[in-house]
Amino acid sequence: MSRAPNYEFQEWWNKQREKNNLDLFEDKSDQSTSPFLSINVDGGGGGTGGSSGGGSGGSGSSDPSVEKDRSRSARQLRWVCLLRFQQIAASLAWISNGVVILVRTANRRIATPLADSGSSRLYRAIRVFLVVVILLLGLELLAYFKGWHFSPPTVGSAEVLGMVGVVYARWIEIRADYLAPPLQSLANLCTVLFIVQSIDRIVLILGCFWIKFRRLKPVASVDYESNADENENGVVNVDDYPMVLVQIPMCNEKEVYQQSIGAVCILDWPKERMLVQILDDSDEVDTQQLIKAEVLKWQQRGIRIIYRHRLIRTGYKAGNLKSAMGCDYVKDYEFVAIFDADFQPTPDFLKKSVPYFKGNDDLALVQTRWAFVNKDENLLTRLQNINLSFHFEVEQQVNSVFINFFGFNGTAGVWRIKALEESGGWLERTTVEDMDIAVRAHLCGWKFIFLNDVKCLCELPETYEAYKKQQHRWHSGPMQLFRLCFVDILRSKVSWGKKVNLIFFFFLLRKLILPFYSFTLFCIILPMTMFLPEAELPAWVVCYVPGIMSILSVLPAPRSFPFIVPYLLFENTMSVTKFNAMISGLFRFGSSYEWVVTKKLGRSSETDLVAFEKESEPLMRSNSLHRSSSDSGIEELSKLELSKKTVKTKRNRLYRKELALAFILLTASVRSLLSAQGIHFYFLLFQGISFLVVGLDLIGEQVS
Repeated sequence: MSRAPNYEFQEWWNKQREKNNLDLFEDKSDQSTSPFLSINVDGGGGGTGGSSGGGSGGSGSSDPSVEKDRSRSARQLRWVCLLRFQQIAASLAWISNGVVILVRTANRRIATPLADSGSSRLYRAIRVFLVVVILLLGLELLAYFKGWHFSPPTVGSAEVLGMVGVVYARWIEIRADYLAPPLQSLANLCTVLFIVQSIDRIVLILGCFWIKFRRLKPVASVDYESNADENENGVVNVDDYPMVLVQIPMCNEKEVYQQSIGAVCILDWPKERMLVQILDDSDEVDTQQLIKAEVLKWQQRGIRIIYRHRLIRTGYKAGNLKSAMGCDYVKDYEFVAIFDADFQPTPDFLKKSVPYFKGNDDLALVQTRWAFVNKDENLLTRLQNINLSFHFEVEQQVNSVFINFFGFNGTAGVWRIKALEESGGWLERTTVEDMDIAVRAHLCGWKFIFLNDVKCLCELPETYEAYKKQQHRWHSGPMQLFRLCFVDILRSKVSWGKKVNLIFFFFLLRKLILPFYSFTLFCIILPMTMFLPEAELPAWVVCYVPGIMSILSVLPAPRSFPFIVPYLLFENTMSVTKFNAMISGLFRFGSSYEWVVTKKLGRSSETDLVAFEKESEPLMRSNSLHRSSSDSGIEELSKLELSKKTVKTKRNRLYRKELALAFILLTASVRSLLSAQGIHFYFLLFQGISFLVVGLDLIGEQVS
């Protein structure tokens, strides 16, 4: 039985609020649990029976003052409700506006002729898979609304009514007897590979901790930086410095050629002991003229620098380097330093790297670490920084300290020319000529050193299109190389331990197994287990172990800890690109030998050029500056104007493989929601959203 409302207390409360000039809108209007806001409007039960008045529920209805206060309370509550409705409407408008913008962006990018055609074999397979999961979801929804989801029917039972019930019962038998067992076996295989790769990563992390704890690092036998202090009167004996050849291979690098040439030309090394080669493979005439003008400018400042352009541009970067090493004057040099067009070595780069060759006649390569000028530019560059920080801090450093071998990164390294020649020189057989020469040098008995404390500035790709093409080359090339050098590894004279390391760890585990299980496990098997519940994928495989591996991967870049979840989702999203590249390289599909230069934006070019001008001030002469401005400056400006007129408009693209996988994962998340699988649902939902974002090219720099 409900208690009578206490109108006396309500009247006192309203008078107190009027006396203190308080407003219900400003005093805890959002605290719905407060008993003072639980005002009875319709005379229902509320409040306790008082000691005076209000003993019966109907006696208070004749008091006009109470009616007035009750109407005021109802009006106030009506305004509160209107305010709440306005907030809800604003939220719905914001969500709908976001959806409209997303749909318009997708529609615009679908209509653009630059959209990804998606004509590959992998895309066709994914598209068929998408059709299958949509049909299966329709069947499961029908079964759910018929009440068969938690109590499935069986053939011949009384519960089976009609053709639909018979079909669903037959489907349950087929998936339990024929489809689930092979899927479970494949899931178990990928889980084992996942565990093996995770153990390998943990071992690398422990090795890195051991290096930090014991402070292990290579020691140079000579210090060129203190040579000036050791000699009388601070005079440097240039004969103590070996001859160094510096090479900058480039191809249509209009945005970054100035900063790379300028950084190399101010290297703190005796000028008569250094020669700079600008190896230009550009097919754009205006770019060639700009680079020639830049080379002429530094020549007039006293730098020994030459410009080379091949007439027959075959073999990409490997062919370019091979052609440059064939010059007659190369025999006068002992070492060669290689920098890509967007790399900016510090002035003391050679003084910090070349000394390690002194006394180490079996040392072939000194590799330095990359540092990124635009790592905080956008989310894409932040995620790349996590990956590459782990690669250098952990993989390269651990392999250098414990086995004296790692893959050459293609730039920011110094090679002994004798080692290059004995290993066969640069070959054009793959798109990873740097890894190719490193493997061949290792099989010849040469050793490598990685310098983690010597950094060379460079630029990360800021658009997803550039990053995707770079990753395709980096993952198809190793499979080309593995297929070509597998027999050579077995026949080589190195120890069986080095052979096992090369074949299993270097190639299979880190270049083949990693992209295989990442794509298969999280993009194929996991969605299929939602429609074939007889095959299970444990929650620790889906969530816990990947989370731990992501934390370990972020350790070398501690400032990136807030991006752990986006990093995990993005790595799984990139697995489709890496898997496709790995398959094309292994089986020699059409895109395996595709080489596309990673486009740079030259974010740091202006500030770096100012620094270069200051550093090179002692090298400048008034007459050389006059000739530079008169001979090349006007021509350079004219060519820049020409390049501005001929530049092509770039647009963001649409990636159909990623979009198809997004719909597959989102469809599987709906099926997971029907069966109330919490962790699987959230993983599929957020992974599907990440695929959708990447597929619409909404990550990275937005071009147009």
